[in-house]
Amino acid sequence: MNKLAAVLKLTRIEHSLMLVIAVLAAELLAGGLPQMSVLLLSLISPVFISMASFAVNDYFDIKVDKLNRKNRPLVTGELKPADAVYVATVSFAIGVLASASINAYAFAIALIFAILAVLYSYKLKEMLVVGNLYVALTMLIPFLFGNYVVSGALRGSILLISVMVFFSGFAREIHGTIRDYRGDVKMRRATTLPRAIGVENAALDALLFYLAAVAISIFLFFFVAPFANNPLFGAMIGVSDMMLLYVGLGYVYKKKRAQQFYERTRNVSLLAMGLALVAILISAAVYI
Repeated sequence: MNKLAAVLKLTRIEHSLMLVIAVLAAELLAGGLPQMSVLLLSLISPVFISMASFAVNDYFDIKVDKLNRKNRPLVTGELKPADAVYVATVSFAIGVLASASINAYAFAIALIFAILAVLYSYKLKEMLVVGNLYVALTMLIPFLFGNYVVSGALRGSILLISVMVFFSGFAREIHGTIRDYRGDVKMRRATTLPRAIGVENAALDALLFYLAAVAISIFLFFFVAPFANNPLFGAMIGVSDMMLLYVGLGYVYKKKRAQQFYERTRNVSLLAMGLALVAILISAAVYI
């Protein structure tokens, strides 16, 4: 059980649960849930590719995590680097093969992002902005994946949601590079945004991206079905927006207690994005 718990921690299983919500919401918005066999495959694929991606990331980031995240399983010794490689290999294989049984669109999306996941952990995350953009893209991909599982055409509502998620995901990634600045620069010599333009400017950029995501959520509430004038969506997305703005403003203004604030709010933005996903899923389910 301890080993299983360590694997779940290594693969950040909570992120996989968010992907399940995103895929289900997209399938509902794009035309309705597919037949059960396809539905199961459409959930298995992103879950296992996500698990593999995080396992690969921790494998390449052992030295960084010794400075920034000392509770990670490869740092504490709960798992060995070889365990991470095994988990990643098996998970990638399951995820890509599952997508191949759905359709060509799903297979192409899954395969491309499986390859990019390895490239990101190996090198892309060290490149200015490129790594942040990749991670932000991984947050919107479940919506595109779910859309193309059931439809060959991209729905306008899903496109807007994807852009909203991308903006908030990109902002969260910038905050991650601010929080992990010391390890990223010292151990990997990564050319991160805070290193290139300064921590204060990077924090301001992140806030602007959060504001853009909030603006899209407001547009959805007023103009886009099934979210338009939906009180439940409005309430949940409103709370999510306030959480994101709290974190964004905090990174800009809490300079004296920066590190304490970073640690305290590490998962606040993730929780906010999870709440937004649930709001989208419920709205789509009720609408269908």
